[in-house]
Amino acid sequence: MTYLIYILAFAVLLGVLVTIHEFGHFIVARMCKVHVQRFSIGMGPVFYKKYDKHGTEFALSAIPLGGYVSMITNKLIELEPDISNELTKEQLKNTFDSKPKWQRASIMFAGPLANFLLSIFIFTAIFFNTIDPQIVPVVNSADQQVVYSSDESFEVNDKILSINNTSVKEAKDINLELLSYAGYTGDLNFEVVRDGYENSTNVAVQVQNFLPTSESQSNPLEYLGVSISYLMQPIIGKVISGGSADNAGLMSNDRILKIGDANVNFASDIRKQVSENPNNYVEFKIDRDGEIIYLPVNIGSQIQENKTVGVLGVSFGTTRSLAQSVSKGIYETYNLSLKTLQFIGKMITGNMGTENLSGPIGIAQMAGNTAQAGFLPFMYLMALLSISLAVLNLLPIPVLDGGQLTLLGIEAIRGKPLPEKAENIIYTGGAAIVVMLMVFAIFNDISRFL
Repeated sequence: MTYLIYILAFAVLLGVLVTIHEFGHFIVARMCKVHVQRFSIGMGPVFYKKYDKHGTEFALSAIPLGGYVSMITNKLIELEPDISNELTKEQLKNTFDSKPKWQRASIMFAGPLANFLLSIFIFTAIFFNTIDPQIVPVVNSADQQVVYSSDESFEVNDKILSINNTSVKEAKDINLELLSYAGYTGDLNFEVVRDGYENSTNVAVQVQNFLPTSESQSNPLEYLGVSISYLMQPIIGKVISGGSADNAGLMSNDRILKIGDANVNFASDIRKQVSENPNNYVEFKIDRDGEIIYLPVNIGSQIQENKTVGVLGVSFGTTRSLAQSVSKGIYETYNLSLKTLQFIGKMITGNMGTENLSGPIGIAQMAGNTAQAGFLPFMYLMALLSISLAVLNLLPIPVLDGGQLTLLGIEAIRGKPLPEKAENIIYTGGAAIVVMLMVFAIFNDISRFL
């Protein structure tokens, strides 16, 4: 049963990503009136096909890795003259290479663009339907090995806002940002906020050949010598109707600053103070849209493990509007695309281990694991791989979309295409590179099981 889950998850994941990618090419080709001979999901022998009214063959092929859109070109007609007998005069006139360069470039770029749009859509749906936990990274400790190039050093309970001007909240944000500096020598600037201070402080950490090994890259914070907890901010997300908070007038998005005489820094502080004051009136200091207000709250009670504890009737973390979800979805796609490109560059320069490169076996394993974890983790993986597929396809490697865009750029500069012999050599070299990458990725997959 478990193997079936892995197989089905992999098929769904790859099927959706490839279909969306190829549909991007297809729809823009159709808009440009280029005749698409075949739209195939999978490679190799076709086991199912169906034609539409335009004469395009929609096919499912035997090897479930990749897919393609086959467009009519002048070169194809030269190699297979009999094809002309199957095409109308309009289709013969509208070959791919007869179109202006901007249209050909649009068709090539449409595949990766479709994958970017898919990831934005998935992220938007996830963010809109989940709670923003309002987490903040908080420093627990910093080892003696940390070398500072600023007057300030890390202090316990420092809240980290950004690293080198890039905003960070979750563990993912911090790890990705630190990984992007693998091999770096210089300062990492942490913007932090301290209890009792209104303005942020800059803590500059000096690093040399940062994260030099695969082991260090698996846990950047540990290598840096900093321990961090991720704590929820004391911002009310939902107020339960009829509860103590509702009766006192507390509202969603209120930030609780103080309960009685106790300062509140995190949601855990609220739980502690509330649980210790069942059936008591306690004054709450609230920040509501920048205005400080004081509310007396009659804290309720309930029995937990034979003990009476206080209850407030709120949950923490806030909901996002559709506009906020779309904005965050766009940013997440942009940021992860940039990080993917940076990591590829660091693999090429040797600053990042290539053992992180996964092939079909590794992707199948991730697909199965996330499918068993739940729908949202599976969709998040789909968005991540959609970004990876888009970025990889935009690399200037012939046979990939980016390589063809590069050749179109060269054609625009030269005023004419490269000689056919040169193009054949370039495409053969590009295909060899892609095959070698695939073999290497599969080798990585297998080595993880040995």
